[in-house]
Amino acid sequence: MDDLIKIKETIAFTLGESVLEISYVVASVLFIIGLRMLSHPDTARRGNIWAAVGMGIAIVATILFHKMDGEPIGNIGYIIAAIILGTAIGWIIALRVKMTAMPQLVSFFNGMGGGAAALISIMEFPHISEGLVQQYGMLNGEVLSILLGLMIGSISFAGSMVAFGKLDGRIKDITTPILRYINIALLVVLVGFIVYIMSLGQINPENIMYLVYIMLAIALVYGVLFVMPIGGADMPVVISLLNSFTGLAAAMGGFLYNNQAMITGGILVGSAGTILTILMCKAMNRSLTNVVIGAFGGSASGAEKELGAIKETTTTDAAIMLNYSRKVIIIPGYGLAVAQAQHLAHELDKLLEENGVEVKYAIHPVAGRMPGHMNVLLAESDVPYDKLVESEEINEDIENVDVAVVIGANDVVNPAAEDDPASPLYGMPIVKANKAKNTIIMKRGMGKGYAAIENHLFYADNTKMLFGDAKSKLQELINEIKQL
Repeated sequence: MDDLIKIKETIAFTLGESVLEISYVVASVLFIIGLRMLSHPDTARRGNIWAAVGMGIAIVATILFHKMDGEPIGNIGYIIAAIILGTAIGWIIALRVKMTAMPQLVSFFNGMGGGAAALISIMEFPHISEGLVQQYGMLNGEVLSILLGLMIGSISFAGSMVAFGKLDGRIKDITTPILRYINIALLVVLVGFIVYIMSLGQINPENIMYLVYIMLAIALVYGVLFVMPIGGADMPVVISLLNSFTGLAAAMGGFLYNNQAMITGGILVGSAGTILTILMCKAMNRSLTNVVIGAFGGSASGAEKELGAIKETTTTDAAIMLNYSRKVIIIPGYGLAVAQAQHLAHELDKLLEENGVEVKYAIHPVAGRMPGHMNVLLAESDVPYDKLVESEEINEDIENVDVAVVIGANDVVNPAAEDDPASPLYGMPIVKANKAKNTIIMKRGMGKGYAAIENHLFYADNTKMLFGDAKSKLQELINEIKQL
C-alpha cells in the first residue's frame, strides 16, 4: 500500500514538473511573439497583451506545480496578496500618468525590475546548495548568477531612480570629471568582490553575508554616480541601457532557479535594450563609451556668440505660409508632449493634406525623454505610421521642404551640433530644419533645451518664431487655415 502511494506521488510530481516545464515554454513563446508585435504600432497593444498572458501562465504554473524539496510553495496567501496589490498599484499609476511623464514611469518600473532581481540575490545567497559548495567551493554557476544578479540589479535600480529624478526635474546633472575616476574605481571594486567571494572555497554562505551587503551598498552607490553625470540628449540612451541591465539581472535569476521563462524574458529584454542602445548611439554618431563617460549637457557653448536677432511671425502669416506650401514637415519634441498638443498636430496635418499639402513628421532618435517617445505620442493621436519618417531620411530631401514646423523640439534641431566644435552637442546628427526654405518654431519663450545651450536655429535667416502655448497656437492655426 505504501509503495502504491509513493508511486502515485512520484507520478503526480513528474506530471506536475512536466506541466510546469511546458508552461514555461509556452510563456517563452508568448514573450517572443509579444516582442515581435511591438515592432509596429498597429500590433503593439496586442503584443503587450500576449506577453502579459505569457507572464500570467508562468506565474500560475509556478504557484500550482513548482516544488521545493518535494514540497509545494508555501505562503500562497501572501503571494496572491502581493500580486493583487502590485497589480492594483501598477494599474492605477498607468491610468493616471500623463504622456509627459511616461519616461519617468518607464524609468520607475525599470528600476523596480532591477530592485526585484537584487532582492532575489540577497534572499538566495544564504541558501546556496551545500552540494555545490562541497564539490566546487564557492566557484560555481549558482554563486556567479547570484552575485551578477545582485550587482547588475542594484545598479539598474539606483540608476533608474536617478534617471527618474532627472527626467522629473528633481535632480540636476553633476559633470565633474572626478566622477569618472570614482565610477571606474567602484566598478573595479565590485568585480573584485565577485572574484574574492567566489575564491573563498568551501564555506558556509551565511558566514559571509556581510560581504554581500557591502557589495550591495557599493553597487547602489555606483548606480547613482553612474547616471549623475549623464544628461541632455544622452538620457534616452541611458534609459535604454538601464533597461538592458534589468533584463540581464532577471536572466541571472532565471539561471539561478533554472526557470526558462525568466531566462527567456530576461534575455529578450537585455538583448533588445542593448540593440536599441547601440542603434541610438549610432544614430547620434556617438559611441556608448562616449555617452557614459562624456555626456551631453556641458557648458553653454555658443551662448556668448553674436547670433543676431530673432524674427517673430503671427498666426495668420504662419497659416498662409503653411496652406500654400507643397511640402511641410512637423518636427515634434518634448514641448509637444508637455502641451498635450499631439491631437491638434494631427488635425493640422489632416487639414493641410485636404488642401493638397504633403505633410510628414520628422522623428529624431532622441526626441523626447525616452526611446520612441515621439512615436508613442503620435500613435496616441492616430497619426499613420507611414507619416513618421526618421530624421536621416528627412534630411535627404529637406531642401525641398517649404516649411518645417518645430513644435517643442530644441536640441535635436540645433545647428550648433554641426557648426560649433565647442558645443557639447557637436557631432550629434540633427533634423536639419535650418536647410528648409522656411522654418516656424512654436515655443513658449526663448528658454534653452534639455542640454542647456543656446539654439542657433532661432536666429537663422529662414526662421520665424511663433511664441505661445503649442496647444493654443495649433488651434489658432487650424482656425485660420479653415477661413482661408
